[in-house]
Order: sequence, then structure tokens, then C-alpha cells
Amino acid sequence: METSLWFRFVLCVLGVWRVTHLLVAEDGPWDLIVRLRRALGETILGKLIDCFYCLSLWISVPFAFFVGGGARVADWLIVWLALSGGACLLHRTDREPVVFESLDNPRVPTGAEGEKR
Repeated sequence: METSLWFRFVLCVLGVWRVTHLLVAEDGPWDLIVRLRRALGETILGKLIDCFYCLSLWISVPFAFFVGGGARVADWLIVWLALSGGACLLHRTDREPVVFESLDNPRVPTGAEGEKR
């Protein structure tokens, strides 16, 4: 069964976010992931697992092959970065909302008293 490119892309963004979040922020089943993070400590791999944004780049590599397997190298690189970027945007929604604003009506910063600066 052939799946659409967009469907595969969205599935892979969710997959990259899930695996990266598991490794960076969760204990995992039977505390396996937290024990792995402790064992890696301050090594290069330990520092990599501490950073969601860095780790998402590496986690997205196999997913990029799934989405754009037969594509040219340039296309594959774009898919790779886009998957990591999508996972990073999802990660940001955990803490702060991502807001898209029209360029025609930018927000004007206001001071403490509500005056325009």
C-alpha cells in the first residue's frame, strides 16, 4: 500500500519527537533510559542526550531515509533538517506556544503602563 509523502512526513515528525523526548526527558520502562543517561554522565554522548535539539538531528537520520529514501542527496538533507525542525517545534509547544502572526499587523511592544515605546 502506497502512502502519501505528507502522511509519511507527519508520522516521522511525530516519531522523531517521541524517540527524542523519551531519551532526553523520560525515565523509560523499568528506568532503563534514566540509567543510561546516568551511565553516560559527562561524556560526549551524555551531553548529547541532554539536548533535545541536538539529539533530534541524530534521531531524524533514519526517519529521513524512510520519508525520502530514493530522493537525491539534496532532497534527503532537506527532509532530514525538516524532520528535526518539526520535532523541535513540537518540543517547544510543551513549554511555550508557537505563535504565527501576520506581517501586515505586527504587535507593538508596550511598556508597564500600556504606553507605546
